[in-house]
Amino acid sequence: MTTRHPTRDHASGPAKEPAGRRPTVLLAMGPGIAGRLLDARHRDRLTALARTDPRLVAHELADPTPEVAAALADAEVLLTCWGAPPLTGRVLDAAPRLRAVVHAAGSVKHHLTDACWERGLTVSSAAAVNALPVAEYTLAAILFANKRVLHSAHRYRGLRAPHDWHEELAAAGNYRRTVGVIGASRIGRRVIELLRPFELRVLLHDPYVTDADAARLGVRPVPLDVLCAGSDVVTVHAPQLPATRHLLGARELALLPDGATLINTARGSLVDETALLPELVSGRLHAVLDVTEPELPPAGSPLYELPNVLLTPHVAGSLGTELHRLADHALDELERYARGRPFTGPVRPEQLGRSA
Repeated sequence: MTTRHPTRDHASGPAKEPAGRRPTVLLAMGPGIAGRLLDARHRDRLTALARTDPRLVAHELADPTPEVAAALADAEVLLTCWGAPPLTGRVLDAAPRLRAVVHAAGSVKHHLTDACWERGLTVSSAAAVNALPVAEYTLAAILFANKRVLHSAHRYRGLRAPHDWHEELAAAGNYRRTVGVIGASRIGRRVIELLRPFELRVLLHDPYVTDADAARLGVRPVPLDVLCAGSDVVTVHAPQLPATRHLLGARELALLPDGATLINTARGSLVDETALLPELVSGRLHAVLDVTEPELPPAGSPLYELPNVLLTPHVAGSLGTELHRLADHALDELERYARGRPFTGPVRPEQLGRSA
């Protein structure tokens, strides 16, 4: 495997190779992902930290090519991202030296199996890092929703004439509005943190958060019904679990005040879309939807055309330059592993029942 490239400090020229041993690493992720995740700087750092060929990316591990099979047999660490192939017992049998998985994205549920935990693999995830752009998208959506930006933009496009906007938007604005956050996940907590500079009241629903935890977050913990009935904006940040499917159904949606906005950047399955659509078509509610069920709405779905709906194609999470933050985090974790230090973003099997 190709190796031996020192790290480079672009401001001061070549730098010394990081202290610590150099584990053997294999990249495993979906087609095209590695090229977007790792730029030249990242590849230089990766080859300085580890014995690896950054050009070799495993898209398939159950039936690998001879080159990937040889790399898998030698790998101590897998560097994974979106589209990583499942790490089944059979795959692990072909990877006798494997000790750790560093995931340069959020959820590991798509590729980690029970066999990984039985094998005692150490796992890291960039979920906390990937939470940042989702929370930023949510903050923008909350502030725009209360300001009625989408409504006024559509109206302005149609009128194209002088109009008394102060009269029409008399009920708009962010001053002393109430935001309901469903789920004190990494993203939910980051949203709460980003809302602190604004004069907004924040309610939180999360059955696992104690009153003391809520006090530290600076929010008021309430049952879901109370949150729905009392919020001008409701934003969903709960994990996708059997227990959270259609968490917001017809009953909960009916509790939202007239003119309230629902924001969903979590998973489409958390909202009963058949119950939501009539509320949106009638104009009673507004929505900002970055996720739907199905992931791609049918071509004839009203969601594409409704003036009170902002529909985006699952772009709240890391994309573009934000992928490089995921890469930086993953390489930081790999360096910690090489130096015998614990991961900053560890994943443990007991967490998965309550996480995305």
